[in-house]
Amino acid sequence: MAPPPPTAVESAINFADHPILKSVEDPVVEQLSLNPDTIIRHNAAPATLYEDGLLEKGTTISSTGALMAYSGSKTGRSPKDKRIVDEETSSQNIWWGPVNKQVDELTWKISRSRALDYLRTREKLFVVDAYAGWDPRYRIKVRIICARAYHALFMTNMLIKPTDEELKNFGEPDFTVYNAGQFPANVHTKGMTSSTSVEINFKDMEMVILGTEYAGEMKKGIFTVMFYLMPIKHKVLTLHSSCNQGVETGDVSLFFGLSGTGKTTLSADPKRELIGDDEHCWSDNGVFNIEGGCYAKCINLSAEKEPEIFNAVKFGSVLENVVYDPYTKVVDYDDSSITENTRCAYPIEYIPSAKIPCLADTHPKNIILLTCDASGVLPPVSKLDNSQVMYHFISGYTSKMAGTEVGVTEPQAVFSACFGQPFLVLHPMKYAQQLSDKISEHNSNAYLLNTGWVGAGFKDGGKRCPLKYTRAILDAIHSGELENAEYEKFPVFNLNVPKAISGVPSELLNPARSWVKGADAFNTEVKSLAAKFNENFKIYSDEATAEVKAAGPDA
Repeated sequence: MAPPPPTAVESAINFADHPILKSVEDPVVEQLSLNPDTIIRHNAAPATLYEDGLLEKGTTISSTGALMAYSGSKTGRSPKDKRIVDEETSSQNIWWGPVNKQVDELTWKISRSRALDYLRTREKLFVVDAYAGWDPRYRIKVRIICARAYHALFMTNMLIKPTDEELKNFGEPDFTVYNAGQFPANVHTKGMTSSTSVEINFKDMEMVILGTEYAGEMKKGIFTVMFYLMPIKHKVLTLHSSCNQGVETGDVSLFFGLSGTGKTTLSADPKRELIGDDEHCWSDNGVFNIEGGCYAKCINLSAEKEPEIFNAVKFGSVLENVVYDPYTKVVDYDDSSITENTRCAYPIEYIPSAKIPCLADTHPKNIILLTCDASGVLPPVSKLDNSQVMYHFISGYTSKMAGTEVGVTEPQAVFSACFGQPFLVLHPMKYAQQLSDKISEHNSNAYLLNTGWVGAGFKDGGKRCPLKYTRAILDAIHSGELENAEYEKFPVFNLNVPKAISGVPSELLNPARSWVKGADAFNTEVKSLAAKFNENFKIYSDEATAEVKAAGPDA
């Protein structure tokens, strides 16, 4: 059947000039040597990406209007398949090892050609040109080229949208991502250990994704690039943190932590303006968000516990790997049968308390190191001196939450340097020293906040610290109550623990008093965790100062 004739309004539109319908004129055609007939959606509107996304298998719309999509067999990051090209311009700066695996330039060329060959076979491609970094003095221009509409909408949300004028004059990108995740890597290529490969080349300023459709690989790839470029090029500190600011006081708080520790949840505070939920930079001018959106975990999401995030799941958002009723399209956020790592990507402006533009021209007053302690040993909150901040920042202890990475099905105790080891490019001490210098210069307060188990560990029937108590602790930090609180020493770790906090049961503050199996069992767990800290810190002891080493737990 022929389409209906255009309306008067449609007839007045010059479709040949519409950016999402251009093909031959698009610079990507020449960049990839594409067939001129290839359809390219360049910075397409969400509605257009919905139309294209609904043509993809398994993609549909939720009852609240979000685009629901599946990432295939990979429902989390694949850190063991992350590689950096060993080339002369950056090799001397890279922290080579398990985090940053080397790949030679020949293998890179093979992977890049494989990705581009796949993209050239697609009848339709999606291109997103946008920025990483809200401060114009430091931002980089990023181009995403992918074959799935949901990936394009995801990065449209996660990067910072250019204005029409900025897009018109965007020019060549500073960094390009070729996402051919539907196509596998060549397992016979030197250095490949699976059909998945995420490779970054700092000389060519490009990234290739093969063998995984998990959208978070794009987001974290750009984060890794910023972890390299900002300290090297601008001497700006890149941080795996969320950030918010007091509406009336203007005080800024940074929340460090791995996925699952509460960065997104705790920073989305209706009493404070949200600067960002995951990735920031601390410059001489203040703090700025790297991203234009949020990527929130959705497992057990509810309007009661996390209203700001719950209400952000609407038209324009992307729900990833969630389970829903096939008739009503209502999402069951408690269902983890696909993965514990269910996610939603939404523009930051969907949070009513978001501060736009996402930056602050003041320096952080509060530094909050988040940990999710599955052993139930660490106190819900401790005040840290500068040496303790350095020690716990370098250690980066937490429990890796289920589903955040492939193969993780229950909390696992891990140490992740700078609370972001999978994304570090330089040696952790370089970031740690920068943080120490800034804390000293700006006289910031620092706290270790445990959002993990209380009363007992995960395996012994303990429960996670109730969110209402964690929020009460944060209120006490922001109000200044904890600056003037009375403290007591927590044994072995020598942490300063407050004796009382408004709205929090006092017995909850010191785990020694709430441990269900008695003092002997508690002391055994404390010593066990302390031994793990000390063993882990041996990696950094040669470069750490005597004061920092002394800030660790007693042997």
